[in-house]
Amino acid sequence: MKIRSRNIRASKLWRGLGLQCCFATGMSVARDVENGLSAGIGALLVCAVLTVDMDATRRGEFRLAGARAGPAINQFEVKDLQSAPGDFEFQSQNAFSSGQPRRRTIDNGGGDVIYDDNTVIRQREALEVQLGITDWFRVRVGIEYEQERLDDPATLADAGRFGDLQLDEVAFEGVVVFVKPKAEGVGLGLLVEYGLPVSGEAESQSELYIGPIVEAHSGAWTMIANLAFVKFFGGDAEHGDLDFVRDERWDFSYFLQGKYDVSRSVALALEAYGTFERIGDTGRRSDASMVFGDINQHRAGLVGYYTFFPDERISSTRGREESLLTNDDSDDEKELSVSIGAGVLFGLNEQTPDATYKLSLEVEY
Repeated sequence: MKIRSRNIRASKLWRGLGLQCCFATGMSVARDVENGLSAGIGALLVCAVLTVDMDATRRGEFRLAGARAGPAINQFEVKDLQSAPGDFEFQSQNAFSSGQPRRRTIDNGGGDVIYDDNTVIRQREALEVQLGITDWFRVRVGIEYEQERLDDPATLADAGRFGDLQLDEVAFEGVVVFVKPKAEGVGLGLLVEYGLPVSGEAESQSELYIGPIVEAHSGAWTMIANLAFVKFFGGDAEHGDLDFVRDERWDFSYFLQGKYDVSRSVALALEAYGTFERIGDTGRRSDASMVFGDINQHRAGLVGYYTFFPDERISSTRGREESLLTNDDSDDEKELSVSIGAGVLFGLNEQTPDATYKLSLEVEY
């Protein structure tokens, strides 16, 4: 049996005003931390509203993405164990891929073509806000746009065609810190992330990521490993669809980073991301899964990070009196920082795009 999806046209209203508003609003939120998490969530809700073309919706032209049956591919970001009460962060995580894997097809003999279920995403943009609740717990909420290869193309000629970039998911995340990482030592925590599809039809499934975070420091080196078990659940057949398969399987994903701090502002990191589809014999296989087998993706590459501090003051350029006033009781004073990351992750097998270009922006206070 085959999971089917419908190809309905996407709303394109967000392309101009939508993302610009998202970015501007997020930056404003980052500089006005007193508004807390509620302001960040409000900014994200504005972005979501702007993605819907109401006229197109009334005409029945709003595109609903098909159910995703391929391996779980999350953002290319490694989660650390840093948390403190009131810490606020705005993030823009972006990825673009090239050299897409070939779409495998087979004619089942009944006039229908079966397409492989590989998850192939040409571009992804995510906007997120994060808030530290205590030294041991932080939360995050975000929205994600994706341009994904069509799950069930209308013709064989469309097998490699991509849909429009559209709002795909709302994600909620929590990180619990069990052991705080020290300057020379190892920390341990737990990551829980829930992804709720918002542009999918009834067949679309939610994803739950859960697993440990291990963070180690030694001199200028930082090593972080996120190991996550991924549970697919939910999804219902549309009326009259007798071929629907609810595949509530488990996947396994990893997110690894070895980072070297060249200076306070510059860091270089070797990062690796991957997913093994289907742990054991969990879930129920679709026709495509039975024909083509499980699909794994693995990629690795070098990423550079540059951080600057807009409000930084250099006490050596001031007089003794001003220096004392600036630094008095400021050990715990929060500091605004802006970090930009860019790099290339290379596909390590034929089921992974040849290159994934990562670009991130993080504003922290």
